[in-house]
Amino acid sequence: QVQLVESGGGLVQPGGSLRLSCAASRSISSINYMNWYRQAPGKERELVAQITSDDITYHADSVKGRFTISRDNAKNTVYLQMNSLKPEDTAVYYCNAYSRSNSYWGQGTQVTVSA
Repeated sequence: QVQLVESGGGLVQPGGSLRLSCAASRSISSINYMNWYRQAPGKERELVAQITSDDITYHADSVKGRFTISRDNAKNTVYLQMNSLKPEDTAVYYCNAYSRSNSYWGQGTQVTVSA
């Protein structure tokens, strides 16, 4: 079991930046995949970025070059640095931990990009 708590969302103007944090209740060093998903109103939840226990990263094409996922195992925290934000990035962002066929979700944090 692992509890995940996201923070860092908010309202930002287009072109701005935010850093999301996902704090885990236990060590994340052995968790196979730590993921950030997002879900916009009326759309399906989509994978935004992933980092493996070997620090291999994946970023969706829609955010590549603008978003960066990272992890700090000492703090049991995963981050999503979001730069050059666009209105289409508006969504609820969810942290997910996937390991040994178990999947755990945070409660989500709202990101709104608007002038």
